[in-house]
Amino acid sequence: MAAIGQDQAGRSEHPLDMVERLAASHDWSFDRADENEISISVEGSWCEYQIAFTWLEEMEALHIGCAFDLKFAPRRKPDLMELVSLINEHLWIGHFDLWSRDEVVMFRHSLLLAGGAEPNGRQCEALLKVAVDTSDRYYQAFQFLLWAGKSPADALASAMFETIGEA
Repeated sequence: MAAIGQDQAGRSEHPLDMVERLAASHDWSFDRADENEISISVEGSWCEYQIAFTWLEEMEALHIGCAFDLKFAPRRKPDLMELVSLINEHLWIGHFDLWSRDEVVMFRHSLLLAGGAEPNGRQCEALLKVAVDTSDRYYQAFQFLLWAGKSPADALASAMFETIGEA
């Protein structure tokens, strides 16, 4: 863990220390190779997510990026970008990005902690839960687009289908 001291905003500990304790308490695999970034592997409903928490000191923000591997042919990139745009219209918190260099779809969000505010365990856990739940919610839309050949609108509609009741 980072040394306990005070940063420029008067925080008693580094904001990622809370995230590190959260990962350890859940026995998640994590790596904190840098003072301002921690990587955590979390099992979702459809795949394992690589989650990076990054402390952005100049903005006083705790950023989360939740990525999943998504191989796609270059010709599908416009459809993938359209799907990302359609999904983002449904989100109240966070957004998806496509990092085409690494062929990674990533859910991103930040917790602003301006003025020396310190994150608590519930905030960090909620940030992580939103990232994983949102990624799980739309994972199949990306699969429908790339593997089933559906249009962006049809892929999203297929993923939004919810079963009610039991058979």
